Amino acid sequence: MTIDFNRVRALSFDCYGTLIDWETGILTALADWVAQVGAQRVLSGFGAIEPDIEHAHPTWPYRQIVAEVHVEMARELGLASSRTAATRFAESIGGWPPFADTVDALRRLKSRYRLYILSNVDEVSIAATLRQLGVPFDGVFTAERIGSYKPDPRNFDYLLARLADDGIQKHELVHVAQSLFHDHGPAQAAGLHTVWIDRNSGRPGAARLPDPVPHFDLRFPSLGDFAAAAVTTH
Repeated sequence: MTIDFNRVRALSFDCYGTLIDWETGILTALADWVAQVGAQRVLSGFGAIEPDIEHAHPTWPYRQIVAEVHVEMARELGLASSRTAATRFAESIGGWPPFADTVDALRRLKSRYRLYILSNVDEVSIAATLRQLGVPFDGVFTAERIGSYKPDPRNFDYLLARLADDGIQKHELVHVAQSLFHDHGPAQAAGLHTVWIDRNSGRPGAARLPDPVPHFDLRFPSLGDFAAAAVTTH
């Protein structure tokens, strides 16, 4: 391994895409669109539009971002949208399901490490998600609280400042995430070790792929595989 887990005291996680199966959540909420244009066009449409709206409106809560994504996707894909439908889609965020391995993996990791979330989400949605996860986190930091969206480096600056308040230094933290675009580039630039949870195994999905692909220290196909390695090697 390229990370010495004997020195690691804390793990920070991206949430949606890493802990939460956001693609299933999106496809379930937009089932009528999937029936018309197919799952991959829906996911690709989401991934193409969402980061640009986040960048343009960094102070909007994520539910407002997702509602606007619905409107823009409908326009791009030639589908029907309305403010009611867009709001309903945004309200589905808190119900997007955890991956099958997430809760057990978090429980195993909690036995060894302090756990934090750094997420591009709003406070209302993350509260519903945390109820689904049922695992206590030592800190949860949202884009709504910070006032910007990853990959803005301010989000990782905020994370590191809050963990410093908890007595955790940069070299004692590993960031764990699925999104190469939102997480690995800025986390590595901030001097953090990162673990890529490659949920899609190279398949296209809702996450935008950066070019060039940023560095990451370790790669696992699931959170369960990571937890087994991180707890065993501690």
